[in-house]
Amino acid sequence: MGWQTSWTEILGFVTGAVCVWLVARQHIANWPIGIANNVFFIVLFAQAGLYADAGLQIVFITLAAYGWWSWTHGGGPGTASALPVRRTTTAEWAVLAAAGAVGVLGLTLLLSRVTDSTVPFWDALTTGLSLMATYGQCRKLVESWWLWIAADLVYIPLYIYKGLYLTSLLYVVFLGLCVAGLLGWRRALPARGAHQARQAMA
Repeated sequence: MGWQTSWTEILGFVTGAVCVWLVARQHIANWPIGIANNVFFIVLFAQAGLYADAGLQIVFITLAAYGWWSWTHGGGPGTASALPVRRTTTAEWAVLAAAGAVGVLGLTLLLSRVTDSTVPFWDALTTGLSLMATYGQCRKLVESWWLWIAADLVYIPLYIYKGLYLTSLLYVVFLGLCVAGLLGWRRALPARGAHQARQAMA
């Protein structure tokens, strides 16, 4: 089929799939495995000319450190279960939407003017959606899965266009895991405190 798959792409595939599976299960090990995945993708995306996606991985590493801390301390002293799953508030949506729109616009202009990117808008859009989703994941916001699903629906054809077929397949797997994660986190809402969920929805 003419595929040219590197070890970097293979390792990115494996660590990425394991990471998302662990996130869906709310397992704390998703963070260190996710950091390893980010390192592999920095190399892979830079080689493919997806500069925003490559730079995004550096931001992901920073957010992973925050998420690791947040899952263990963000809801108070204790274990990873200390931070409860909850819904995104209206105020949080407003901030995320505004930040995402500004970020996508700024990145599109930057990529189109200072790089040789052939897909500046799509590269910027997936970057913006991914950052919004990762922040939501760090805070265990159920709706972060919807943002990941939206990003994956763009990533899949984008990576096919760039010839990253294995990575595109990985994002098909991600899409399925995201649906499973969404359903699992929604089921976790009552178990982790219906009162907090009602407050977040207000």
